Amino acid sequence: MEFSQQLSTHPKSAEQRAEILANPGFGDHFTDHTAVIDWTQDAEGKGGWHDARVEPYGPIAMDPASAVLHYGQEIFEGLKAYRHADGSVWTFRPEANAERFNKSAVRLALPQLPEADFIESLRRLVSVDKAWVPSGDGEALYLRPFMIATEAFLGVRPSREVSYRVIASPAGNYFGGELKPVPIWLSTTYARAGRGGTGEAKCGGNYAASLAAQIEAESHGCKQVLFLDPFNDNAVEELGGMNVFFVFADGTLVTPALNGTILHGVTRSSVLQLARDRGLTVQERKITIDEWRDAAADGTLTEVFACGTAAVITPIGELKTAEGTIACPAPGPDSVAMGIRAELLGIQTGTVEDTHGWLTRLA
Repeated sequence: MEFSQQLSTHPKSAEQRAEILANPGFGDHFTDHTAVIDWTQDAEGKGGWHDARVEPYGPIAMDPASAVLHYGQEIFEGLKAYRHADGSVWTFRPEANAERFNKSAVRLALPQLPEADFIESLRRLVSVDKAWVPSGDGEALYLRPFMIATEAFLGVRPSREVSYRVIASPAGNYFGGELKPVPIWLSTTYARAGRGGTGEAKCGGNYAASLAAQIEAESHGCKQVLFLDPFNDNAVEELGGMNVFFVFADGTLVTPALNGTILHGVTRSSVLQLARDRGLTVQERKITIDEWRDAAADGTLTEVFACGTAAVITPIGELKTAEGTIACPAPGPDSVAMGIRAELLGIQTGTVEDTHGWLTRLA
């Protein structure tokens, strides 16, 4: 698909950009441009993608009756662009994000975007806003592709007008400066997803549904919330925004199996591959809260960590519950979590060889 380009007439100055990049936070600031592709279809099913472009970042003009505002027909993705030592900019496994984006589109009755156009939209935006890619330790340019239903109507059916967009935000460390284990709250009141629902789709409704539990977690001094499946022996599912892993003393790495309610994390699958490369026994299976509690008590559980695009890998220090706290061993410098994290970040930033062909150059 050919992209047209309209550059911003009021971009941030070099001084303003430098001030932002000195302390980018996460999702607080945005670059000067956005990539956009429109999709329309008539009642007979004729139409498709058109008008691919890069344009100045700014508000979206939308009819108050737009379908996304009433029925939540939308999806999104998250990935990062990293600056390498030679100044070039690369992203990590965008094909996997494109595949997951299209799976989410099918579930939310939205059109699928060809992988090549998905990746080209990232490339076009980053090429224009390359100066926004930070170079500090643990920093990157966070890319947020999303798709929203924009047709103005109040009937309950899939929208015939859709807008695909990409915005970008310079990002620091997700949980702040020094990496240290975070406390997690166990939610027994709320569920993140249900069988046959949208749990494995990356859509805003899943995250909106997690916010009440997140507020509950914060009231107990926790950074994140853990969800269980109460209809499956209280099996561990995932955190509000990350997958969870367990390391046992016998060298086994365990993570909950994908079952239709758990997000297919790109970082999750990368961790599994790097663990296999290291000779670890990898298991994707059901793990219950009782197994977690018992293994922590008898010392057979040696590490617990979470992973996701934003935070990469974060050790879990303790699981707080209404019945007490499950302490998690603190990871040492030679721990599985820290070793895989260093390797993963090294691949992403170009300091470790990419033997799996995961990197794609954007600029």
